[in-house]
Amino acid sequence: MAAALATESSSNVQEMLDIEQNKSNERAQWVLNAPKPPGFWQELVNSVRETFFPHRRKFKNEHDGFNLVFTFLHGLFPILHWCRNYKASKFRNDLMAGLTLASLCIPQSIGYATLAKLDPQYGLYTSVVPPLIYAVMGTSREIAIGPVAVVSLLLSSMIQKVQDPLANPIAYRNFVLTATFFAGIFQASFGLFRLGFLIDILSHAAVVGFMAGAAMVIGLQQLKGLLGIPHFTNKTDAISVVKANFILGCSFLCFILTTRYLGRKKRKLFWLPAIAPLVSVILSTLFVFLTRADKHGVKIVKHIDRGLNPSSVHQIQFHGQHVGEVAKIGFVAAIVALAEAIAVGRSFASIKGYRLDGNKEMVAMGFMNIVGSFTSCYVATGSFSRSAVNFRAGCESTVSNIVMAITVLISLEFFTRLLYYTPMAILASIIMSALPGLIDFNEFYNIWKVDKLDFLACIGAFFGVLFASVEIGLLVAVTISFAKIILISIQPGTEKLGKLPGTDLFCDVDQYPMAVKTPGILIIRVKSALLCFANANSVRERIMRWITEEEEEEEKESSQRKARKNTQLVLLDLSNMMNIDTSGLASLEELRKTLDSNGIELAIANPRWQVIHKLKMANFVDKIRGRIFLTVGEAMASCLGA
Repeated sequence: MAAALATESSSNVQEMLDIEQNKSNERAQWVLNAPKPPGFWQELVNSVRETFFPHRRKFKNEHDGFNLVFTFLHGLFPILHWCRNYKASKFRNDLMAGLTLASLCIPQSIGYATLAKLDPQYGLYTSVVPPLIYAVMGTSREIAIGPVAVVSLLLSSMIQKVQDPLANPIAYRNFVLTATFFAGIFQASFGLFRLGFLIDILSHAAVVGFMAGAAMVIGLQQLKGLLGIPHFTNKTDAISVVKANFILGCSFLCFILTTRYLGRKKRKLFWLPAIAPLVSVILSTLFVFLTRADKHGVKIVKHIDRGLNPSSVHQIQFHGQHVGEVAKIGFVAAIVALAEAIAVGRSFASIKGYRLDGNKEMVAMGFMNIVGSFTSCYVATGSFSRSAVNFRAGCESTVSNIVMAITVLISLEFFTRLLYYTPMAILASIIMSALPGLIDFNEFYNIWKVDKLDFLACIGAFFGVLFASVEIGLLVAVTISFAKIILISIQPGTEKLGKLPGTDLFCDVDQYPMAVKTPGILIIRVKSALLCFANANSVRERIMRWITEEEEEEEKESSQRKARKNTQLVLLDLSNMMNIDTSGLASLEELRKTLDSNGIELAIANPRWQVIHKLKMANFVDKIRGRIFLTVGEAMASCLGA
């Protein structure tokens, strides 16, 4: 009786094992019979479709023309989505935030225009049209659009190598507008074709170093504005001029920094640092007018053109020997502007708890700069300081940008004459007051503590900008970042796996020493996302070295050497590998041949879509006799059962 029960129990167990084996084989066929992955052009079309038709799957009839147009407009203009729930209480908050923003934006815009070596009104123009375009196309609620110090410095430092702004200011301005147009084209293209990874060329560490270096350069450049002289001199007649400008500029700089300190200490006084620059402009202008200080050497802004943004379509240059260089400048400006804006937008989006659509942001900024280049604006982006003010002022949506733009427009129409006597030293002090926010010493220390290679990129960008030029600093940062990527990619990104006791998980035996290795089976996970020419040979050599080490370890532990090979199967876990090129395929083929010659079998677990497709196209699946499995666990069960 007992024997019969044992036989029946053994039969049931065997039947269950057979069923599980069949299921495992069926799941392996899921991997092998996966449909063909989309090609390059299909992915391109899908990317454009996802950008402009984000809600298309919600419609039952995708061919309904009205629905398609409706979806397209919703994708292109996010304002159509949130305006339906917009209430009067939100507008009240946006109105106050927009007015507060304008009080900071007007003096900063004039100062940044002088930093870009343009007439003051161009900074105000840039604070009108781009914010209006962004308000209907952007997804960030807090970001404040307009000219910024870093981009202004970037344009002036690079374009003046093509055209001297003093020798021919009109040609210089035309090149700035042309660079703005190209920057907009590049930005819109990045978003349209979902090329946001290009922005990541400037890593966080590189941006931190670049911003700090640019802030130092801007501060040094503004010294001559603060001193009121175009060139430093030792002549005695300049002493009184320098003294007057320096005292005037430093007094208001201390005033602005003091109000900023009070605003940080007491949140209810958030408006104080926002209006401080405008108050400084008003008081200093009144002081110069009453004392006629401009007659005694104090440099003033003088005439600012009044009225709406004039058309500049005819000023954009598409012909000439310098168009290629200006396009390159536009590309660099596009990258830097997007890196700054998206960093600002994401930081506030995370605080407010909503998702920022990076691709829509790039499309919105691209269009606003394209239209801006047609309306006498230079490259606009999101400002760190103004976005913080917008956030503290309680903005609810991009309507605050609309309020700010309308306020600046009214100022352009009616109040530019009042700025005639504004001293240049005040504009320099306003620019310098915004610089401390660009230098983050705590982040320098954190980067050093976490990643030394990132710190190298950070410090390279900082010293490159400070001692060479803006483009050299960017080049150094990007070069170091790429070198880091190459070093990481060519390193043998592999690890030996073992099974954690009491679980079905297979983990790195070095990270988890308690993981149990299966005798005769070497499980290796390839950690690299891409098996390519840069790392394929290193991965293959590392696998062969591990096989040798594994056999030597088992030989030491075993008192009697078996006739057959210790390692009978090498199982590659490709769950982390997203793609493979021809060099990677050739390396796998060499590995297979080497293992076959040593009587060792090769199996693969969980290959990703592109990987299994290329393995099938190269007939590699047939060469390993179809040993493809969905998971490492199923591969182990199948091999041990065999």
